Amino acid sequence: MASSPRSPPPAPPEFEISRQSRIFAALSKKVIDLDELRMLAAQGVPDGAGVRSTVWKSLTIHIMVVQLLLGYLPNDRSLWEEELAKKRSQYAAFKDEFLSNPVETTRRVESQANHTENAEYVDNGLLQRSEYSEIMEQIDRDVKRTHPDMHFFCGDSSFAKSNQESLKNVLLIFAKLNAGIRYVQGMNEILAPLFFVFRSDPDDKNANFAEADSFFCFVELLSGFRDNFCQKLDNSAVGIKGTLSKLSQLLAKYDEELQHHLEVTTEVNLQFFAFRWITLLLTQEFNFADTIHIWDTLLSDPDGPPETLLRICCAMLILVRKRLLAGDFTSNLKLLQNYPPTNISHLLYVANKLH
Repeated sequence: MASSPRSPPPAPPEFEISRQSRIFAALSKKVIDLDELRMLAAQGVPDGAGVRSTVWKSLTIHIMVVQLLLGYLPNDRSLWEEELAKKRSQYAAFKDEFLSNPVETTRRVESQANHTENAEYVDNGLLQRSEYSEIMEQIDRDVKRTHPDMHFFCGDSSFAKSNQESLKNVLLIFAKLNAGIRYVQGMNEILAPLFFVFRSDPDDKNANFAEADSFFCFVELLSGFRDNFCQKLDNSAVGIKGTLSKLSQLLAKYDEELQHHLEVTTEVNLQFFAFRWITLLLTQEFNFADTIHIWDTLLSDPDGPPETLLRICCAMLILVRKRLLAGDFTSNLKLLQNYPPTNISHLLYVANKLH
């Protein structure tokens, strides 16, 4: 691929209005056609009237099309109210069990583990006291650093502090329920877009449950990237190094010259920049609004987020190929660790061409 494909001309306003109407029509069906919804959402979801919030909740159930996942919002609208009530009640139970008196909960679990023959109980159950304290401190530090430029997440307002508390609750409960992964630094950045979208729902009935909704969608989203966060799998074919190898192979397939120059001639290891791209789902490479746009495609592509993410990363490299081919190790690494502003619609167009 000598150069990136030209993007189509911008859609006229009337096309956007028509697409918004089609999304509303798709969401209003008794049984939602998820393939149709994915197709419409991949072009970007309108912000108004809580549409993105509803679409994301619908799409994150099916982010891994090769697996059968327990859905958060089923495609049958008549089941939404019952399903939401059940999930939100379940999350409230998690909070009551894990957060009301976490020290006592941990003490009780340790005591039970000491009197059981099942040595795996602690590994599969809750964290021990010292680990709990360390993780809680790390989550607190990371949450306070989440998007410091946004009043939604940072500041002295009661609203920002409440949002921070919700992020901490979700991450801590996730760590306690997923002892194999626990908490990995940067998970706060993945949670932030989900919580922002759900908390910004104009329907207070939904916005007030943003924490619970974000938790379950966060679990579903990470299910496709779980191996990237498991340190024991780092050097395996399914761990982060295996994922980076797939990116290298994808780049070589579509632009062998660029792949050779980058990795062989200038000796830039993909891990030096793409590790962050992949593990944080591009949340640190673009501004928040652009990240939301990218995630519309990430969540809606039928290939699933992991494969879609690799195509987007590959497209990012192709879009700056001229600068990379003219650069050396230092300039290329600096460029890729500080990715330049780009037209997100064109980026996603190029990524789509890499199917």
